Amino acid sequence: MISNFNNAVKRLMLLSLFALFSFLCSANTWAAPGLFWKAESPAGETVYLFGTIHTDDDRVTEFPPAVMQALGSIDVFMMETQALQDNQLLMMSDGNLRDMLSQDELDKVYALTEFHVMHRAQVLRMKPWLLAAIFDSPRPLTPFAQDNLLMAKAEDFGKEVRGLETPAEHFNAMDSLSLEEQLLLLRAVLKRSDEQKLNDYEHLIRTYLAGDSDQLAALDEKITGGMLPAEVWQRMRYKLLDERNALMAARIIEAATSKKLFVAVGASHLAGETGLIVSLKRAGFKLSRLK
Repeated sequence: MISNFNNAVKRLMLLSLFALFSFLCSANTWAAPGLFWKAESPAGETVYLFGTIHTDDDRVTEFPPAVMQALGSIDVFMMETQALQDNQLLMMSDGNLRDMLSQDELDKVYALTEFHVMHRAQVLRMKPWLLAAIFDSPRPLTPFAQDNLLMAKAEDFGKEVRGLETPAEHFNAMDSLSLEEQLLLLRAVLKRSDEQKLNDYEHLIRTYLAGDSDQLAALDEKITGGMLPAEVWQRMRYKLLDERNALMAARIIEAATSKKLFVAVGASHLAGETGLIVSLKRAGFKLSRLK
């Protein structure tokens, strides 16, 4: 059970924080316009951008030839974060959820702990925001999410794999929330029914299949933002998207001075005025959509 827990949380580190509260897609259409891009850097290097959805749903795990061809042609595969090495990043520095939640809330935590095949003693010490992210999934996490499969394919091609963020940088976005705010988010997730989670999951599938990263980001905001007071959500959104997008864009731009890249990030990171598409255009990259 402990091994399963460690594997689950390490897999979780490979997921986008913003999209941890949502998911999805389909075999022939998930690389729809708006989610798969080719960019040419001012130095003449090619960058492929692929907007992922963090799930193992079998509708997304058969990659079309265009994606495989792109992976085979690059020097470096870049995903959101490096692999987690220190499990202490997952844990509260002190305290235990037994002292923070009501018995009814704890009963829900225990039930979801079993559902996600995790170890109760460790779950009770985990950061509340991270538990909220895990527990909001309508299905147990596995190692076969789209991002991980793309990484494995890149490794099969003998490509270098890099993270756009370190684990500490990745976690900082949500660690900036106070303990009270994290508990507010966890309690909101504990109140959600299985039906609500599944309905949101399917809605996100349909939106992803439509291939519009802006609409997907808006739906993410509606679902996750609806759980929190507006002020908390705006700060959380800034840390999850705007701040991280700036860091990711800077590292892509730097790497693209001398390397051909395939960048796989949650689709929400492509969208909007602070998204990677706009940021690369402003940096002088020439972009075109791929199907």
